[in-house]
Amino acid sequence: MNRLLFLSVLGLFAVQFGYTQHSTKTTNTDTLAQATLQACVQYALQHQPLLQQSILDEQIVEKTIQTKLADWYPQLSASYYLQHNFQLPAFYFGGNYVRNGTTNASNLGLSLNQNIFNRDALLASQTAHQVRTQVKQNTTSNKIDVTVNVSKAFYDVLLTEKQVEVLDLAIARLQKNVQDSYHQYEAGIVDKTDYKRATISLNNTIAQRKQVNDLVKAKFVYLKELMGYPDSANLHLSYDTTTMEKDAFIDTSVNVFFENRIEYQQLVTQQKLQQANLKYYKWGFIPTISAYGTYNFNYLNNDFGKLYAQNLGNSNIGLQFSVPLFQGNKRVNQIKQAELQLDRLSWDVVALKNRVNTEYANALAAYKGNLANYNALKDNLVLANDVYETIQLQYNSGIKTYLDVIVAESDLRTAQLNYYDALYQLLESKIDVEKALGTIKY
Repeated sequence: MNRLLFLSVLGLFAVQFGYTQHSTKTTNTDTLAQATLQACVQYALQHQPLLQQSILDEQIVEKTIQTKLADWYPQLSASYYLQHNFQLPAFYFGGNYVRNGTTNASNLGLSLNQNIFNRDALLASQTAHQVRTQVKQNTTSNKIDVTVNVSKAFYDVLLTEKQVEVLDLAIARLQKNVQDSYHQYEAGIVDKTDYKRATISLNNTIAQRKQVNDLVKAKFVYLKELMGYPDSANLHLSYDTTTMEKDAFIDTSVNVFFENRIEYQQLVTQQKLQQANLKYYKWGFIPTISAYGTYNFNYLNNDFGKLYAQNLGNSNIGLQFSVPLFQGNKRVNQIKQAELQLDRLSWDVVALKNRVNTEYANALAAYKGNLANYNALKDNLVLANDVYETIQLQYNSGIKTYLDVIVAESDLRTAQLNYYDALYQLLESKIDVEKALGTIKY
């Protein structure tokens, strides 16, 4: 660990030990009357425990900076002692042992020290802005993650709710088919096979609807966790399907700008801090300089009652220079170590650029594939609905068998489920593209 970490590491990680329990115990009673996507994201940014810890990180780092910068101010200290000698100290003088001194002694001392050049305080001054930037960037990174996760969870809940709606419509259709096929069986038009097939399909759909409905509850719990939303409070999502479909489309011709990525900005800040750390080790060859002044109130008397009758004070001022002359090449190796760490960070930047390019290429490919799939399934939904309505009319006219109705109804249900699943995949991949571009809005 080097000197640079006295701010960056202490400020960013001390909160884990001092505030984690406080943050997890904090309860929240605020609720949303209209839980749109934007409202859910904003709520999470204000109540999510991880972000609350990030805010505390910023406050802790600020106090750490102020603590280090305080070393530039004059340091004033006072000392006091009162002493009674049962036996006076002995000295060897002129061939004899002589006791000398007073029975009672007291001292009140004041000292003042002012740093003129101190590399620790100088490092704190030169890196204060970068350290503040670093912890704010950490908060920004957490905000981006929360926004992405809450958005995906929001869409996931909507998808599952839409699946429930699709299955409710399918159950309504199948219940009608069961009734129609039963009446036809009673009238002797068809045998009981159609009625039984309709009943089997209805039972399967009811069971599927129960499974999906239970998933809705679980996904709501997960969304609440990401938002920092009270477990016992109701959360009713509000959305406009038309607007949501429009929001799923983005410009796929945009180029990647690494400067927009928070990870790149964090690396730039780390490089600046590491450059300051390199200077810090080079300053090790410069003397530490400080000015000092002291004043002592000295009181000596054999009679305790007259101890403070006379002050035999002394005072002084001076300059102090301190520099280690030889440390076994310690300072030289520290400089070389800091230079190597700076070089290593430059390779981190190269690696990040390669990773961002790959991430964007994968996200864009997934988005384009999901977009094509969405458009195809949207067309399929229209076709499946037309086919079902046509076959239903033909069955009622005695042209088609009930097996054709079952197949058409199953195709329609599948087309509806696939359509909403494709919409969710498209929205999710759109978020991944925006994250890769560094354009997430929060």
